[in-house]
Amino acid sequence: MSSLIRIVIVDDHPLLREGVANTLKKRPDLKVVEQGGSAEEAVAIAARVVPDVLLMDVDMPGDAFSAVRTISSQLPEVKIIMLTVSESESDAYSALESGAKGYVLKGVSGPNLVKAIRSVVMGEIYISPELERRLLSNFRRRSEECVSVRLTYREEQVIREVSNGLTNKEVAGRLAISEKTVKHYMTCVMQKLNARNRVEAVAALRRYSEREFFGRASSGAPVKLNSDF
Repeated sequence: MSSLIRIVIVDDHPLLREGVANTLKKRPDLKVVEQGGSAEEAVAIAARVVPDVLLMDVDMPGDAFSAVRTISSQLPEVKIIMLTVSESESDAYSALESGAKGYVLKGVSGPNLVKAIRSVVMGEIYISPELERRLLSNFRRRSEECVSVRLTYREEQVIREVSNGLTNKEVAGRLAISEKTVKHYMTCVMQKLNARNRVEAVAALRRYSEREFFGRASSGAPVKLNSDF
């Protein structure tokens, strides 16, 4: 991959777009290649330009989450980061489950926005620290009684791939199983982790170490987690 990260900004506020663009252009490895103002434009620009990163708002004309699903399905190489004022947990879950790789709150500092962009390009999932702390706090309150979790070997494989930011379809391809089977395993994992959705399941990996949270898989082998978490 080229060292230059090509970025598209989609937001219905032109002044905000320009402000973000001016911040990013100061970094030699970042280049804003196009801008748009609606969910529909996000899909069209992504298809035409195929940027490395697409920054887009949650609240703008059109269905932002539908746009995320379309882009992440048709152009998985485009990493989507939601740049928004919405601190709604529901919006964060919806965005990430639709395929976004990042959720960043507006007002973020320039260095932290750059960090988010570089993180998702490297294959990580990035959530604004203040929002992530709240998500984890809520999750922790509901999982206090969950001291040890026993995952089967296949469940552990699936959640590991999901924690790397892969979609169900990508996990299915990598593990040579059907997408329906991946969904089944994720349902089992979420039940065991007392997580409401896959985003909380991944958040659990960020919060708990292997010794604190996970028991041993039914195969008898230790459950190993991705070192990025």
